[in-house]
Amino acid sequence: MISLKQLHYALAVERTLHFKNAAEECHVSQSALSTALSELEKQLGFQIFERDNRKVLVTPLGRQVLDRAREISLQVEDLQKLAEAQKEPLSTPLTLGVIPTIGPYLLPKVLPAMQKQYPRLELEVIEDQTAELLSQLRRGALDAAIIALPYDCEGLLTFSFWQEDLFWITNSRDELATAERITTEDMRHAHLMLLKDGHCLTDHALAACKLEDLSTNRFNATSLNTLIPLVAAGMGTTLVPEIALGLVESSKKLVAVPLEEPGPHRELAFAVRPNYPGVANIEALIRLFKDKLGAR
Repeated sequence: MISLKQLHYALAVERTLHFKNAAEECHVSQSALSTALSELEKQLGFQIFERDNRKVLVTPLGRQVLDRAREISLQVEDLQKLAEAQKEPLSTPLTLGVIPTIGPYLLPKVLPAMQKQYPRLELEVIEDQTAELLSQLRRGALDAAIIALPYDCEGLLTFSFWQEDLFWITNSRDELATAERITTEDMRHAHLMLLKDGHCLTDHALAACKLEDLSTNRFNATSLNTLIPLVAAGMGTTLVPEIALGLVESSKKLVAVPLEEPGPHRELAFAVRPNYPGVANIEALIRLFKDKLGAR
């Protein structure tokens, strides 16, 4: 009979494409993992993996097996979490994804309160771009992800907890630094620097300012902490969300100007799978977050 252990091993090999690394991830010997997978392939009657001394490949039939194994594994995990959800809120492990334009500014505000209010919570935080976090969420590697909306979250549930505007950041010597608001036309003549493609903040900024057709400077920077010093040095301007305004307030060389375009320009939200059994935990976190950020 096919076992969950065999499926777990097969999924580990799929992730790593390396038997030794998969064995280390599963905390078993390589021989034990190889024997279990050989027995699984024998039971199925076909190979899941092609392997030699240099590489591991997934066979076409193996891909179908792994897709179903992933669904089974996720359902089993959700059953376990359903039982855990009956315990005291946030008293079990939680793996939380967060995007780089939220994590550094939100987590310092809420983590101390989380640790104090839920001392038994075992929290693991993973920072990555939205597309990767949602991919991990769908395959069960994350319990929840904190992202910025709007974003295509097909097949997932989202729970908003904060709305905010974007602000135009410029050097204090800029002639527009004293403006009450910055218009789209003003920004067409600004040297606007945005994060590299793949960061949803860039998409939100362009959409909020109706600048989709503007030729902007994209940097390989993955955080606002890289762009802000460039603005302070007079190299250009950028856009930051309200939650990150602390980056600007600490420098006399920078000015934050509200946008003329009405907001809110983005929403912060939790994303979870539709059948995720720990929704009560997410609701508890939302209450805590709103308390620390201020409900809107």
